[in-house]
Amino acid sequence: MNRYTGTGRLTRDPELRSLSSGTSVCELRLAVDGMGRNNEVGFINVNVYGASGEAAARVLSKGWKVAVDGRLEWAEWETDGAKRHDYTVVGFVEFLAEPREKDEQSEEPPVEEPAAAPASRSRRQKAAAAA
Repeated sequence: MNRYTGTGRLTRDPELRSLSSGTSVCELRLAVDGMGRNNEVGFINVNVYGASGEAAARVLSKGWKVAVDGRLEWAEWETDGAKRHDYTVVGFVEFLAEPREKDEQSEEPPVEEPAAAPASRSRRQKAAAAA
């Protein structure tokens, strides 16, 4: 079974784009506690399609706490001769809590997100564009 369910906070504002087929896709990036090495914060990419994705792009912004449910898709690409890969959750998002107010946030330093991978199209995106 290929399924991921989890919660986290958005690390950036949602990005909405349209595929050549006319379908909308909202791209989200979540910070998830206890997921990285030594239970550090890990990062998850999430794609939400159609009307659900459009609603997510309209309502959500950096800092929102959300729950996601979907399947994992794997993509690979090459950058400067090095092969890279990543997983993306394709599914649904539930809005849980708005961003915390600055005075309510803990005194912990902000988590530095690793440098983003260069924009590339996954096999799914290429197939969707061809459709």
